[in-house]
Amino acid sequence: MANASSDSIPSVQKAWIYNEYGKSAEVLKFDDNVPVPQVKEDQVLIKVVAAALNPIDFKRMLGYIKAIDPEFDSPPPTVPGYDVAGVVVKVGSQVKKFKVGDEVYGDINELAIQKPKNFGSLAEYTAAEERVLALKPKNLSFAEAASLPLAIETAYEGLERTGFSAGQSILVLGGAGGVGTLLIQVAKHVFGASKVAATASTGKLDLLRSLGADLAIDYTKENFEDLLEKFDVVYDAVGGQSEKPAKAVKEGGKVVTIVGPATPPAFFFAITSTGSTLEKLEPYLESGKVKPVIDPKGQFPFSKALEAFAYLETSRATGKVVIYPIP
Repeated sequence: MANASSDSIPSVQKAWIYNEYGKSAEVLKFDDNVPVPQVKEDQVLIKVVAAALNPIDFKRMLGYIKAIDPEFDSPPPTVPGYDVAGVVVKVGSQVKKFKVGDEVYGDINELAIQKPKNFGSLAEYTAAEERVLALKPKNLSFAEAASLPLAIETAYEGLERTGFSAGQSILVLGGAGGVGTLLIQVAKHVFGASKVAATASTGKLDLLRSLGADLAIDYTKENFEDLLEKFDVVYDAVGGQSEKPAKAVKEGGKVVTIVGPATPPAFFFAITSTGSTLEKLEPYLESGKVKPVIDPKGQFPFSKALEAFAYLETSRATGKVVIYPIP
């Protein structure tokens, strides 16, 4: 693949695409005649090897971004997919960081809910700006790398936004999800949290502990807001909790949510995707201190994208759902 020349890049490709808003099972279609995107001067063309699905993918498909503000979404036709891992096959004239043959990964949408690309990662080829990508850590498979960008950047940048620092405590709501599994690890191993507590259902408590949670809370049996202990930061990766997170935070602490709307004092956080965050985290990924978590049933081949969405939409996945191999 390192020798790929522009002559070997086809003009059309296979992709998953929707032409109208609606449920994934109804509107998402396989198309083997989709144009390969043109590369702008600050972009690279990636031969996609793996992609990950995120809740924002099916919410956008349902018209969720458009409903926030009609100007926010880039209207269909849309190839979904924010997270990508693959091989650079072409570089724009201004690109400095990457060359043909480089293995890269990233979240291709700089802003999650403001004019995301019409051409995502559920395709054989996709284009992305140099600044949102990083070199894939050598110890990670393409599927593992694809599972990381949006979720790990959300974990890291959200903690940064709260001013989280070594020696502080954190409560993670939704510790077994895509963001939660990484949040536990990043809080503990990157930021040096003194205590990490996290919520999950009964069968997932051992996973939380294995990722570094000091306190695993079974939300089916106890209410986190009734804990006597309070935390410096409560990071809500679930949403729909109204004022409960505020009851678990210390005086002067911070509550952050990534699923709107946020009830004050909580604030809503959406990432700005950047390859530099992935580069900062590379030593932790390469050393194995922070590990990707892919659901045991969460790897689907390209042809089974509809099944992958159906699984993600149950909200029962542990860690991430990925599409691999493509194609």
